[in-house]
Amino acid sequence: MVQPKSSKRGGSSSGGSVSGRAWLMLVLATVGFGVNFWAWALLSPLAPRFKDELGLSSFEQSLLVAVPVVVGSLGRIPVGALTDRFGGRVMFPCVSAATIVPVLYLGLAGHSSLAALLVGGLFLGIGGTAFAVGVPLVNAWFPPQRRGLAIGVFGAGMGGTAISALTTVRLVDAKGMAAPFLTTAVVLAVYAVVAVLLLRDAPGRTVPGEPLVRRLVATARLGVTWQASVLYAVAFGGYVAFSVYLPTYLKSGYGLAQADAANRMAGFVLLAVAMRPVGGWLSDRLGPVRVLAGALGVVVLGAVVQAFTPPLAPLGTVAFLSMAAALGAGSGATFALVALLTPAGQVGSVTGVVGAAGGLGGFVPPLVMGSLYGAYGTFAAGLALFAIVAAAALAYTLTGVRTAVEGRDGGQRSDGRRGHRTAGTTA
Repeated sequence: MVQPKSSKRGGSSSGGSVSGRAWLMLVLATVGFGVNFWAWALLSPLAPRFKDELGLSSFEQSLLVAVPVVVGSLGRIPVGALTDRFGGRVMFPCVSAATIVPVLYLGLAGHSSLAALLVGGLFLGIGGTAFAVGVPLVNAWFPPQRRGLAIGVFGAGMGGTAISALTTVRLVDAKGMAAPFLTTAVVLAVYAVVAVLLLRDAPGRTVPGEPLVRRLVATARLGVTWQASVLYAVAFGGYVAFSVYLPTYLKSGYGLAQADAANRMAGFVLLAVAMRPVGGWLSDRLGPVRVLAGALGVVVLGAVVQAFTPPLAPLGTVAFLSMAAALGAGSGATFALVALLTPAGQVGSVTGVVGAAGGLGGFVPPLVMGSLYGAYGTFAAGLALFAIVAAAALAYTLTGVRTAVEGRDGGQRSDGRRGHRTAGTTA
C-alpha cells in the first residue's frame, strides 16, 4: 500500500507549471548522477594501459571494464526500491559516500594486479546505482506532461563518463595513477555534503508501506517493467557498451593512440548525453513509441555500416555519431515510457529493474566483442549481432509496446502522446 505524504503531488501545480525548487532539485540530481557516473567509469579509459602493463588478454581487458557495469546495474534493483521507501534525499548522499571507498582503494592500492582491479571494480559499481535514485526523485517533482523532458535532462548526467574519458588518462600522465581517483573522491565527498544540505524530496512523494520483497514482486507483475527493460537494454546498454569499449575498439581496429581514442569516445558520449533530453522532449510531444522506433532504426543502420569497418573519416565517424545520437534519444524515450505507464509509488522499483537491464545490456557486448576479436581478429561479427538485436527491439516497439500504449486507460492518444489526464500515475 502506498501513502502520499501530503495532498500536493509532484511539487507542481495541477496546471502543469513547474516551481523553481523543482528545477533546483533536477539540477542537483543531475549533478549527482554525473559525479557518480564519473566515478563508475574510471577504469574504462585506463583499460588499454592496464592491458599493456599487466599483460592482460582481450577478454580480461573486457572483463575489467564490464565488472563495474554489471554490479552497478544489478545494484539498481534494491537501490531503486529503497529510494521509493526512503527518498532521494537520503539515498543520494549514501550512494555518493559509499562510492568514495572503492575509488580511493583503486587509486592508492588496487591497481597492481588484475585481481585487485576486479575487486575494486566490483565495489565501484555502487556509483552506477545512482541512476535508480534520481529518476523517482525527479519524477515526483514534475507534472506528467513535463516528465519526459525532466527525466531526459536528468539522464544527461550519464555524461559523467565523458568527464572520465577526457580527464583520467591526462591526470595519470601528468600526476600519476592516484590522481584521477583522488580527484573524483574529493568531488564525491563535496557532492554528498551538498546533497545533505540542499536536496529535498517532493512534498507529495508517494511512500510505499509494503515490505521490500512484496514491492519487488508487484513491480515484476507490471508489463511496463519488462517492456521498458527490453528497450533500455538495447538503447542504454548500447551506449554503455560503446562508451566503455570504444577506446579499445578504436585502438585495436584503427590503430589510434590511447589519448586520441579516449577523446573520440568522449565525443560519442557527449552527443548521446545531449540527445537524451531531446528524446524525452520529443516523447512528450510525439509519443515514446515513435521516438523509439526512429532511434532504433538509426542504430540498426549505423551498426550495419560499421560492421564493414569503413574508413574512420568520414563514414566510420558518421556511423558512430549517428548511433550515439540515436542511443541517447532512445534512452530518453524509454524513461518517458516508464513515466507514462508506471504507478507513482513504484517508479523507483521499476526504474531499478529497467536500469539494471540497461546496465546488463552494456555488460554483454564488450565481452562478446573482446572474445570475437581475440578469436578472429575482427569486430564485424559483434557489430552485426548488435544490429540484429536492435532490429528485434524495433520490431517489438512497433508491435508489443505500441499495443500496450494504445490499450492503456487514462485518456492517452493512440500514438502514446500524453493527453490531459494524469499520466505516470496509473498502470
